Order: sequence, then C-alpha cells, then structure tokens
Amino acid sequence: MNTTPTILDKIIAHKRREVAERQSLVPAKLLEQSLHFASQPLSLRRYLQRDDLSGIIAEFKRKSPSKGWINPHAPVERTTLGYMQAGASALSVLTDTEFFGGKNEDLTNARHFNFCPIVRKDFVIDEYQILEAKSIGADAVLLIAAVLSGQEVLRLGRLAKSLGMEVLLEIHDAEELEATLHPDAISLVGVNNRNLHDFSVRLDTSGELAQRIPNEYVKVTESGLTTAAEIEALRAVGYRGFLIGETFMRHSRPEKACAALVQQLSATEVVTLL
Repeated sequence: MNTTPTILDKIIAHKRREVAERQSLVPAKLLEQSLHFASQPLSLRRYLQRDDLSGIIAEFKRKSPSKGWINPHAPVERTTLGYMQAGASALSVLTDTEFFGGKNEDLTNARHFNFCPIVRKDFVIDEYQILEAKSIGADAVLLIAAVLSGQEVLRLGRLAKSLGMEVLLEIHDAEELEATLHPDAISLVGVNNRNLHDFSVRLDTSGELAQRIPNEYVKVTESGLTTAAEIEALRAVGYRGFLIGETFMRHSRPEKACAALVQQLSATEVVTLL
C-alpha cells in the first residue's frame, strides 16, 4: 500500500497549521470588525444566470503546485478590473500563499476595484476561514468535497449562508456529489476537471457528471477550459459557470486573453443565431 503523501495531503497538512496560526494572531472577534463584514454580498448564482454576461468566472492565480509560477508579476487591480471590463461574470481569487502564491490582500484589492461577485478560492477546512472570507470582501466561498466530509460541508456551508455568502461546492466524481450535496447549505456545484491528487486534467469529467447534478443548483465547470467551443459544448449540457484561471494567467496580460475568449464566445453565439 502506497502511503506517500499526495500534493493534496501536503496542502491540507500545511493549511491546518496555517489556520491555527492565523487564529492565534487575529481572533474571530477582530475579523467581525472588518468594514466588509457588515456589507451585503453579491449573488454569484444570479450573475452566472444572466444572459447578458459570459458565464466566465475569471481567476487570479499566480502559481500552482503542479506548474510552479505562472504569472508572479500580474497586478491584481489591473487584471481583475480588466476581466470585468472584458465581460466576465465573476471573479475567483486564490488566497493560499504557500502553494498558489496568493494572499488575502489580493481579494480585498479586487473587491475595491470591482462590483461583481468574488469567490474566495482556498482550501477551507475550518469555520474561521469562512469568517475570514467575509472579512476580506468575498461574496462566495469554495468548499472542496475531496477534503471535507458531508457533515463538514453542511456545517461550513450553513455558516457561510448565515453570513449572506453563497457556497460553490467542488466535486470530482459522483461519490463526492452524493456524500456532500446539502440543499440548505449549497447554491452552486462545480465540477473540477483536474484531479487534485495528481493534478491531471480531463474535460470529460464535467460532461459525465452534468446530468447527476440536480437542476436546482447552478452548474459550474472548472479547470482545463481553453476555447469557446469547449464552453459552448458544456453550456449545452447545462453548465452556466466556467471557471478559468491558468488559460488567462499564463499570458502577460491575462485580461486581454479573457477579452479574446469572450469575443470568440460572442461570435459563436451570432453564428448560432444565424
């Protein structure tokens, strides 16, 4: 039996230490004093269902555990504002530092420059991180089924909902979906085409799981998307959200890469109508 820790195992072990340290430095009561804590979050669900927007959740992501540094120098202000001007429906901001090169300040800066839903992308394992997400300006949080039990998803999801935030539940297979889907805690279901244990990507994962996700949830596909044709194919089977990070961030001007893809989508829609 192979007991070698996977990348995911290493991330979660580090995250537990990190959260404990953060709690000792900034107690939850201090988080609740943030200006953002009293604000009303925007609805990611509603923005993704708007027909006048692309459905793209454009991600700000400096590096990844599998690829290393992708774009360490991209400015968060210009990039995220450019994403929205290009026609993205929402933003996703990585806040993990050790493995993804992000930080909480990235999300707060994005919040200052954009009026759109922002997802805090991190490995959430503790209630403290939900409070932290609210305090830095997030409208939604990602909960990853691969690292949480059904009861943990329910507990964390209910806390997020009580704060006005929405939850994007990330799954990788039917077993995770069945074990963690809670109607009173989850608003959106994201299918990650990337295997978090070996970081391989397979777009067919979203297609295979589309019909298993109940229609009351907004369906989001994550990772590996590069073309308008791929987005249209997944839209045809029920997806309304398309989370794209590396495809944009590997360009020197990620926002321009986003604009080019949105233009391709618009052209595809015109051809379809004709």
